[in-house]
Amino acid sequence: MQHIRMNFFTFILLSITTFFSTQLLAIEEIDSVAIIVNKDIISTQEINNKLEQIKAQIRLSKKSLPRENNLKKQVVERLILDSIQLQLAKLQGIQVNDLSLNKALENIAKKNQTTLDKMHSLLEAQGVNYNNYREQIRKDMVIRQLQQRMIYSRVKVSPQEIDIFLEQQKQSGDAANDKYHLAHILIATPEAATPEDVTKALNKAKKAISQLNEGNSFNDVALSFSDGRHALKGGDLDLLSAAQLPPLFLNAARSLKIDDITAPLRSASGFHILKLIDKKTQQHFVKQTHARHILIKADEITSNEQARKQLNKIKLRLDQGEDFTKLAEKYSQDPGSKNNGGDLGWTAEGAFVPRFTQVMNSLKDKQISEPFKSQFGWHIIQVLARRQQDETEQLIRKKAELSIQNRKADEELQLWQRRARDEAYVEYLIEIN
Repeated sequence: MQHIRMNFFTFILLSITTFFSTQLLAIEEIDSVAIIVNKDIISTQEINNKLEQIKAQIRLSKKSLPRENNLKKQVVERLILDSIQLQLAKLQGIQVNDLSLNKALENIAKKNQTTLDKMHSLLEAQGVNYNNYREQIRKDMVIRQLQQRMIYSRVKVSPQEIDIFLEQQKQSGDAANDKYHLAHILIATPEAATPEDVTKALNKAKKAISQLNEGNSFNDVALSFSDGRHALKGGDLDLLSAAQLPPLFLNAARSLKIDDITAPLRSASGFHILKLIDKKTQQHFVKQTHARHILIKADEITSNEQARKQLNKIKLRLDQGEDFTKLAEKYSQDPGSKNNGGDLGWTAEGAFVPRFTQVMNSLKDKQISEPFKSQFGWHIIQVLARRQQDETEQLIRKKAELSIQNRKADEELQLWQRRARDEAYVEYLIEIN
């Protein structure tokens, strides 16, 4: 009986201890909540972790750290925007499974010329928690899928837009492959800005330019002032083609010399300050091969072995000097090239299936291959010539289309993000200095 009583009192004591421990934990969790964003929360620990992660990235890039308060404000805004987008993605049912995440991490490691295991060790050595990093990549992938669904997949480019853009490039003297490396500061104005809002933003932009003229680095000023999406990268937009730049940016960039900074440029988003870091004019040459072939297919009537033997006989006749064109017109079963004597015309690298490309690339000019098999049947190839060719008009137009689409989508994305931020419920439980 005493043993039972002891167990009962022990149970009561453990229950009380558990209850108060749970309450203390709940209090600690409430105390750690820094910001409420709609139905989500951002903890103080999340802010600190993100802050340390950004600091590590800045140190690795060998750039100077901005003032703690300025950097913290940028980090907090990034976390709020990410939270809003992740909540919208959840409503859309967007998820990233472990298989897709692992593939993305392997690609990141490959781009950095290392393995996933080594990247894990390198991150831990830099003080970055790998599990946190992994989950951040998952969140980034979810956000990109949301943006693709909401913005990028809906943006269309008309043939007329491509024509106008290419004509503008021609008239301005820009090469089709000109690229600009810009840094950017955005001083945002509200969607329905009052004259007072505009004046306030312009004064802030002038103050930023004043600091730049005093010798402060663009990186530091962007981190302190910019409302742009690339603020945490010091405003660095990376290398972009002319078609990827908004007309406002492109027109300004054309007149800049390296390291020049623009006056404030007004748009619907606010005031922009640009710095030209570099400009490159690139020519993209593609390797092209002019070849012809004879194809014999295996089917219900002709067995695989019979097709091979038939082609061997044709190869023997070619070796004895018979005309390739006539033999192709008579025997080849490729409807696309048969009537042209097997001529495939000039084709770029990667136009054919891997086995065909492998054999074609192994041949010298004028050389005829031995019979070989691909997924389409048995072939003989002769390479007639090779050349390095500048991109065709079709490829230039395709590149222009993709660049214009990305530029238009980026503009839409910025407006969409601002609208989502303005419409969200955001409550600060701590002071962000």
